[in-house]
Amino acid sequence: MSQIAFHASHEQFSPSTLLRYVSLAKEANFDAIHSSDHFQPWTERQGESGHAFSWLGAAMHASALPFGLICAPGPRHHPAVAAQAIATLAELFPRRLWVALGSGEAVNERITGQPWPGKAVRNERLLECFHIIRKLLDGETVTHHGHVCVEEARLYTLPPERPLLLGAAITKETASWMGSWAEGLLTINQPIDKLQEVIEQFRNGGGKDKPIYVKVQLSYSRSESEAHSGALHQWRTNVFDSDVLAELWKPEQFDAIGAFVKPEDLQQTINISSNLQQHVDWLKSYLLLGVDCLILHNVNREQEVFIDDFGKFVLPQLR
Repeated sequence: MSQIAFHASHEQFSPSTLLRYVSLAKEANFDAIHSSDHFQPWTERQGESGHAFSWLGAAMHASALPFGLICAPGPRHHPAVAAQAIATLAELFPRRLWVALGSGEAVNERITGQPWPGKAVRNERLLECFHIIRKLLDGETVTHHGHVCVEEARLYTLPPERPLLLGAAITKETASWMGSWAEGLLTINQPIDKLQEVIEQFRNGGGKDKPIYVKVQLSYSRSESEAHSGALHQWRTNVFDSDVLAELWKPEQFDAIGAFVKPEDLQQTINISSNLQQHVDWLKSYLLLGVDCLILHNVNREQEVFIDDFGKFVLPQLR
């Protein structure tokens, strides 16, 4: 049976507020929690950005659910330090953590002052970081010189079992490339034919029988107008192509391009409706693709209503 996870959006809510939502999600019978990882929010309207690794220590202590994290190793999270943080969490909370590794976005990574390379170089760096992190979590001593450098690194605190290391991809090209090395795929919802193609490319690229996690961006409110206005207020900047989103590096830049987004532009990337049965139908269409986990991200600010209503009326129909 596929898991249904609640997405904890650090760019939208304070760490203490997200802790409360984790407790509510557990009570509502969500199966897991997924955490974003931002240094800055996409937009000033979101206005938060807690440290994900720090928060996970508190959140995983507060709830016995499995947790996932998306992380971009490289300039902001050196892979050896990221591996140490992952190992510490997995030792504290055995077999309850998985991590998706991605190539990152400038809004988070450029704060270190290092040059922001093109996608091809970022992918090369990501693959190096994946192997470094996996080897360290396997107890190996690692020396590596490439896009990142590691000298005689070894983790002395290891978990009883290494967490699953997925690759995060949006395009079919990246998904196909990741199929040969990632231990699973994290992607986001798209029109069903495009999402199916991304998943098929991952499987054909070497990812057959590896787990597939899909983050579903939705906007639910008990009012149709509020579902639409909430999505426009909080998530309008995320309708652009991933190549564009990866290059902008200040919240005010996202706000500037978001000013041209119309409400109808959101429909291709966000499932917006006040109708719970419509959300059930959308989510069932993703499950039919054979995914292992749906991560539900209600992009507006009405998290408590979303958790309560989906727990009562949506989740039971997906199981």
